[in-house]
Amino acid sequence: MDRFKLTVGRRTGARPPGRLNKPRVAAALGVLAAVIVGIVFVVRWLFPPSPVEPVIVEPPAAAMVSPPPPAIVEERIRIPARSNLADILARRGFDGLEIHNLREAVKPVYDLGRIRAGQELRLASLPGGPWQRLEYDIDETSYLVVQNEAGGIRAEMRYVPVEFKPALVCGTIEDSLIGALNKSGEQDSLAIDIVERCFGWDIDFNTDLRKGDSFRVFVEKRYLDGRFAGYRDILAAEFINEGRVYRAFRFVYPDTKASDYFDETGGSRRKDFLRSPIKFMTPRITSRFSSSRLHPIYKIYRPHYGVDYAAPIGTPVQATADGEVTSAGRDGAAGNMVKIRHKNAYETAYLHLSGFGRGVRRGAVLKGGDIVGYVGSSGDSTGPHLDYRIYFHGSPVNPLGHKFKPAAPLRQEFLEVYGKEVERLRVALRLPEIVRTVTVAPGFSF
Repeated sequence: MDRFKLTVGRRTGARPPGRLNKPRVAAALGVLAAVIVGIVFVVRWLFPPSPVEPVIVEPPAAAMVSPPPPAIVEERIRIPARSNLADILARRGFDGLEIHNLREAVKPVYDLGRIRAGQELRLASLPGGPWQRLEYDIDETSYLVVQNEAGGIRAEMRYVPVEFKPALVCGTIEDSLIGALNKSGEQDSLAIDIVERCFGWDIDFNTDLRKGDSFRVFVEKRYLDGRFAGYRDILAAEFINEGRVYRAFRFVYPDTKASDYFDETGGSRRKDFLRSPIKFMTPRITSRFSSSRLHPIYKIYRPHYGVDYAAPIGTPVQATADGEVTSAGRDGAAGNMVKIRHKNAYETAYLHLSGFGRGVRRGAVLKGGDIVGYVGSSGDSTGPHLDYRIYFHGSPVNPLGHKFKPAAPLRQEFLEVYGKEVERLRVALRLPEIVRTVTVAPGFSF
């Protein structure tokens, strides 16, 4: 038992598992560190690092300020009467050769010899230097642009954007058609179109209108570059005069492209004669057609075969129908008088004029609405007025009561197409009332 204990408790040469020899580990770590240091030393000796050069940051250079280019000066020139391009440019320093070269370079695009008095010319140039650009308004929708470039003179036509928009114009008569249109914000020219295109053969707009008469006009308005610039065509119109309804619808013949105005059934709105010889000056009728009238000067009863319209001196007098002038001049008691021969054996006379329209002389051919002269008081007259007369087969007829034949109706083969167009335009004339009662589908237009 004692031997056994002694053997167990005795130190032997065997090392218990999991135990390290500390002196040897320390020695190995020391050797490894020395090797690493040596390698680093050798590498740095073989590959020395490049020297680091200092980076010099310079402050930003001050911005270079270029002088602004010289401003181009534009001169607007309203071309005076009896002037031409050479005169205008010569007064602005152009020599004869420059003007000649300019005209020749531009001629393939536009002939500068055609410039008109009243039109605008714009000339842009450098102060004290050569011209840069020239512009000329040919008309309200087109203009010429000429550039003076390094490679030579370049010319082109440019066009102002034109747009047409349909609009409904409504109004009620207080004193005149022009007054009612002006109150609605419209121009006088629309009144002329209403009379001369639609209703002037049925209504005398100087003497027949009554307070409370009303109108509706569906018209195309014209816009140049977004600005209102007048009217194009009346598409449909309605006028109520003393309770009587007149309507006119425009129709363009598909084959000839000619247009005219008709009533709902295709009857022409035009007749042989316009109702009034006076254009929009609201004259008064001071004497009517009569077989026996007390003469204001001679104080005796005698026939008066015309209608007297009192109006200011200079009021335009129009031909009431197409025809040929048979006489124009002084004629005794009638004063300055114009006579016109018309088709179907009619003749008209315009007495006591103060002067004659341009080109009105014997043999001149006039259209209905052309100016024949101006109201005056020439001859036997007590004041400014027009004595207007109509003769049929040489005999006088009452201008206010005579029934004139309408022009040719719509051609038969187009009645069906016209009927559909009328229905569409009738809706357009009532459009504001429709909008108040129904919802209009998006995109609905005329």
